[in-house]
Amino acid sequence: MKSVKRSIARAIADIVGRPEDEIARMVEYPPNPALGDLALPCFPFARELRKNPAQIAEELAASVRQADGVESAQAEKGFLNIRLARPEFAERVVNQAISSVHDLFSLERGRGRTAVIDYSSPNIAKPFGVGHLRSTIIGHAIKRMMREDGWNVEGVNHLGDWGTQFGKVIAAYLKWGNEEEVRKDPIKELFRLYVRFHQEAESSPELEDEGRLWFKKLEEGDPEATRLWRWFIEESLRAFRQVYDLLGVEFEHYIGESFYNDKMDAIVQELRDKGLLVEDQGAEVVDLSAYDMPPCIIVKSDGTSIYATRDLAAADYRHKAFGAEALLYVVGAEQKLHFQQVFKVLELMGRDYAKHCVHVQFGLMKFNGQRLSTRRGHVVYLEDVLQKAIDEARAIIDEKNPGLENKDAIARQVGVGAVIFNDLKTFRVHEVDFRYEDVLNFDGETGPYVQYTHARASSVLRKAGTAAEAARWSSTHRPDDAEWALVMLLAQANETLERAVDSYDPSVIARYALQMCHAFNRFYHDHPILQADEPARTSRLALTRAVREALAKSLYLLGIEAPEEM
Repeated sequence: MKSVKRSIARAIADIVGRPEDEIARMVEYPPNPALGDLALPCFPFARELRKNPAQIAEELAASVRQADGVESAQAEKGFLNIRLARPEFAERVVNQAISSVHDLFSLERGRGRTAVIDYSSPNIAKPFGVGHLRSTIIGHAIKRMMREDGWNVEGVNHLGDWGTQFGKVIAAYLKWGNEEEVRKDPIKELFRLYVRFHQEAESSPELEDEGRLWFKKLEEGDPEATRLWRWFIEESLRAFRQVYDLLGVEFEHYIGESFYNDKMDAIVQELRDKGLLVEDQGAEVVDLSAYDMPPCIIVKSDGTSIYATRDLAAADYRHKAFGAEALLYVVGAEQKLHFQQVFKVLELMGRDYAKHCVHVQFGLMKFNGQRLSTRRGHVVYLEDVLQKAIDEARAIIDEKNPGLENKDAIARQVGVGAVIFNDLKTFRVHEVDFRYEDVLNFDGETGPYVQYTHARASSVLRKAGTAAEAARWSSTHRPDDAEWALVMLLAQANETLERAVDSYDPSVIARYALQMCHAFNRFYHDHPILQADEPARTSRLALTRAVREALAKSLYLLGIEAPEEM
């Protein structure tokens, strides 16, 4: 579609005195397809041309009709409504999708550029709850989307393996822990101890001091503290990887907060040398009052480090070690101020890359309307949720398609896909209320609906046999409205990816996939494919194949598998 928009822009650029790229961006899709395939609002040209928009539209129509791929252009109420040459355009779009779905979506804007995405980042010795789902799958989808846009992307799991909570867990284990129980089920037992620590601390505040003391020992390299800490990390990672394998999520690097322990002193010293540190109630902070922000604490009053210090060191490391041009942090919206402070401190330190640091925030995850609290033990284990979804998918398969082969594998694809899609179809900054009845609903705007549509298209192509592989859209077949709706959606694939990448929002892809499914299922219901006469049969097979490829790619970008059968 971009080439057609550029052709339209080229036809009128000299007349309106605007750059071609600017005009191409102004070309839009009418809300009502009956008005045309594309529309150009002429109101922005009124001032420089000193004419009313309706007159401008009339004068531009003749030039636009000469543009490549345009069949007609009609002025109406200050807009230029444009219809494309359907057979030729359909032939080009559908056959391109068949030959290379990568080219259909690909933008290549990031070629030669590197981005680092920080996502998931669970805490060691704490359960992988459903609250971790959003960062994990949003970050994974953004990584795939940016790679499709040509970027080299390094995914980093910034493990929470450092902080005062480890002093608390160590203190709790030494007070109430049992080695045998911990070895039997490390994560749940350590979490039980963590929750008990906070419950006991409500009536015995001195426990907090004990926790801080053990963390101080850990910072100083105490052998017992270090041994327990390493054990917690080893067991936690084993449990986390089971969940990641189930989700199909991967990382290029697991780098915990502790990795930056020997890199923070240089940051603190540089801040001192540049006169950026001031004392505030015994702590060392960067004063950000000039930027309407509270001070950014660098060193606490007890001499220990804080998250901001490590994030500054981590940003420097990622920029240097990976040659990263962009640093993305897929972290909840509640951390907005923290990242504003960190990015501002990087800017004050003279880091040019600070302007390419982005907090990709997302809304809170609730469970049945309740906010989750790890501290108080309000946790729903993500692995349990995924397994329940898989079991539900298996039950539906047993009921609706008992003869299906590979039931377990397909149930896993569908169940996990249902959980992922339920989250990613929501605009990421909105809150998500996780409810089983919504996640496991296999009707409507769900992951299983998209997967089923993909499987339906695959079934048609299997029945066609070798004819499906050879099928191409014929320029002698003029698409009707249902076919044309699919062609237009296929033509918008790379613009859709562009919007998704620019907004760091996978819901753009999810909504595109749903639109494609709605359009294909209407087409499938009303049109014979295998029984159609030529050239309709060959063209419709080609269209079905193009749709299947587009759906498979969309699901892939979201981190969801695309079953051939369901």
